[in-house]
Amino acid sequence: MDTILSNGHKKNNMVDSGYFKKGCNPFAQTGRSKLQNERASLNQQIIKEMRMRAGAENLLRATTNNKVREMVVLELSYVNSNLQLLMEHLEGLNSSVEVYQNVEETSSLPLIPMGLKETKAADFAVPFKDFILEHYSEDSSNYEDTIADLMDLRQACRTPSRSDAGIDLLSSYFSQLSFVENRFFPPSRQMGIFFTWYDSFTGVPVCQQNIALEKASILFNTGALYTQIATRCNRQNQSGLESAIDAFQKAAGTLNHLKETFTHTPSYDMSPAMLNMLTRMMLAQAQECVFDKIALPGIKNEYFCLCRMAQEAAKVCDVYSVVYQSMIQTPVKDHVPFFWSAMAQVKMNHYRALAHYFVATALLDHELCPNDDEDKQEKALSQLYDSMPDGMSPLKILKSKDDRKHLGKAHLRKAILDHEEALRIHNLCRQVKKLDVLQEILQAGHKRSLNKYSEFDSENDFVDFIEAPQIIAKTEQKAEMTVPSTSKGPLALFSAKQRWTAPRGVHITPQEGDLGFTLKGDAPVQIQSLDPLSPAAIEGVKEGDYIVSIQDTDCKWLGVSEVMKMLKNVGDEGVDIQVISLMENTVSSMPNKSATYCGGLPKTYSMICLAMDDDKIGKTRKVTKKLSFLSWGNKNKQKTASTISPSSAVTRTLPSKNRLSTAFSNTDSSLY
Repeated sequence: MDTILSNGHKKNNMVDSGYFKKGCNPFAQTGRSKLQNERASLNQQIIKEMRMRAGAENLLRATTNNKVREMVVLELSYVNSNLQLLMEHLEGLNSSVEVYQNVEETSSLPLIPMGLKETKAADFAVPFKDFILEHYSEDSSNYEDTIADLMDLRQACRTPSRSDAGIDLLSSYFSQLSFVENRFFPPSRQMGIFFTWYDSFTGVPVCQQNIALEKASILFNTGALYTQIATRCNRQNQSGLESAIDAFQKAAGTLNHLKETFTHTPSYDMSPAMLNMLTRMMLAQAQECVFDKIALPGIKNEYFCLCRMAQEAAKVCDVYSVVYQSMIQTPVKDHVPFFWSAMAQVKMNHYRALAHYFVATALLDHELCPNDDEDKQEKALSQLYDSMPDGMSPLKILKSKDDRKHLGKAHLRKAILDHEEALRIHNLCRQVKKLDVLQEILQAGHKRSLNKYSEFDSENDFVDFIEAPQIIAKTEQKAEMTVPSTSKGPLALFSAKQRWTAPRGVHITPQEGDLGFTLKGDAPVQIQSLDPLSPAAIEGVKEGDYIVSIQDTDCKWLGVSEVMKMLKNVGDEGVDIQVISLMENTVSSMPNKSATYCGGLPKTYSMICLAMDDDKIGKTRKVTKKLSFLSWGNKNKQKTASTISPSSAVTRTLPSKNRLSTAFSNTDSSLY
């Protein structure tokens, strides 16, 4: 279903080695790509209507003409109606779960995936090249190809494939952002690069110069992609269920990491309350897959097996109950799709009904026989409840046929009521009603409970009804968050946060084999114990300077022993070196002011940023590969010239082209 975009490149070693990472073809006519393209189109329409609303509101505040005010109020009502319709359409896209399900799924409850956040293209070329020349004092034209590679990587991240290759793509770009932030985003100034991302639930755009928005949005899309991978897994076999559990747990871990790492995010979909709800929903769906995994071989009509499955079903009910409570809290309830909350309610009632049905079957179909382990059955029954019904004890229930029947029928009545409630909620939501598989499963469960109840129903049974006690939730495999791995950042010395002089060329001549200074540090080496009367000091070398090159050989990543070896054989003619001096950072950190548009904040809205069209942002023409200072945080022990470009760093983490293109015992008495 995910078509790989060829980008027009012919087969060559560079492509085969994984140098150029690609996303899905945005023009591929798959269900998923059509939904994502429709989401992008809706975002553009929403921003257009918001511009019109902002202009109308400004005119309403500025004018005193009553006739003009009446016309503006009328226009505002029309714009607000359009916005409401567009956001309802976007909510419908978030409710379109069918295209994300596995095509072989015919008997499993549908799972809910998350849609990817959309973004506008960003141009790094001019700001980065200016900063390279100004801050690093190097020829910025040497790095046009590297900057273009980074922009290509970002563009590919807009359409990641629904596979491990797509996760690798987003992870690679997220890792590169850590390097980019350290190299090009000093705390004392803004770079003039605007990152625009659209809210996944409302379509409201957020535009900032803060790279933290870019990193947070990539993390959000990583979690969303994990959910799409999970829903695509085939849950008709054990390996598919295990893959789905793993993907949902990683999605929960990624979203929780986003919540704890990036605070005060300006987008509703990345607010702490929303991320908390999303994390719980992913764990609930993982727990649902755990139940399916246990039930996959078939549920035996056996006392202990039924008790175990009742508690497993009660566990799924409990986690969905927590999810639903999170969904109805302010402000989450104002932005979460109604389809999601309806599905959470349906599953909560469905699995509670299953739990009561399993307990009822265990009580009604199985009697305590002389050869049975009485203590073991009593313990299993007592562990089902917090408290027993009045006048009953576990052993009394097991030994009394009437008590077993009365309590079993009480559980069946509760199961029937919960099934009916699930069907009622199912019929309230238009999007939920479209899921034929869900309706068939709910109706089958309801019918099964009714048939079981009719077997034991008696017109002469006038015993007072017993209220079925609540079943204790318990599971043998609790769904837990899998924390994503984070890569280590670059060395702090060579970064945008540090200021130093431009590299100074110095010619030093030894006197009687002595250069007049000693060296310390690992990489880069630093000059210390400088003799003020030595030729080096006279030429302008200062104590504390860092040596960055010797005889045009880059030595930023060479240790003391390697640099000493290069200086040891210097003859009377001397040697040319380049040094830099760190400068004190006297400029205070700049507050994180940014152009943001988020619903009720029109004053901070940057019309210029959001007016930039993707096709107006030109790409930098690629030139011959040259070594770059941008990845000084990556040590290359294989080369004498020890610096490598970010594109080279990307190459090492990219999968090959071939890899990118690939993207329980049954019995006759089975009840489920």
